[in-house]
Amino acid sequence: MLRFGPADGPVAVVALPLFEEANRVRAFAVAICRALARRSIGSMLPDVPGQGESLVPLEACGMVDFSEGLADAIAQEHAGGRACYGVAIRSGALIAKSTRLRGRWHLSPQDGPSLSRELYRIRQGAGRPDATHDEREATESKAHLEIAGNRIARDLLTDLSDHTVWTTADGGFVRTVRLETDALPADRHVPGPPLWRRAEPDTDAALAALLADDIADWITRCEA
Repeated sequence: MLRFGPADGPVAVVALPLFEEANRVRAFAVAICRALARRSIGSMLPDVPGQGESLVPLEACGMVDFSEGLADAIAQEHAGGRACYGVAIRSGALIAKSTRLRGRWHLSPQDGPSLSRELYRIRQGAGRPDATHDEREATESKAHLEIAGNRIARDLLTDLSDHTVWTTADGGFVRTVRLETDALPADRHVPGPPLWRRAEPDTDAALAALLADDIADWITRCEA
């Protein structure tokens, strides 16, 4: 994992989105963490199983593995007496749902059914137009599918349909921030580009600073 800011006080635990979006926004997440450090808020960016520097192959992972990987990182902070707040980007909110957190801050959260549909659209768009369904299936195992270069377990794709995002109805401190171009309801809408949609990894210093201000203010209010 990467760590930023003071070694005591509350800590923001960043959960990146799943699959290819994690690569696109990792630098952006690091920019947010560095901005939080300048505001005296500690943060950590762990690599869950199957992503980043993890040695576990993605095709061997399910939602439980992702959630338990994040929970293990958080448990170390709880052992040290630190209050942990989740900062989830997109489908990272699905990973953070089953972990023990004092509060949850979401950026454009994406639920499981929406992610599942998106992955199948990507797979269909990448298929050879002249290949039959049987020919495509023959190139893949019964256990996994290859989508945008990622080997994803079929059971994981099925499991996604049952996963939703933590809301205020579930209890605790919850804050949702979305971009101005997103019509879905949120506690705040902010200007900025959807970096997870870009073809290559990118960041946005102004948006990172804006979100770091929002996170730092929110954590301060929760602590009070």
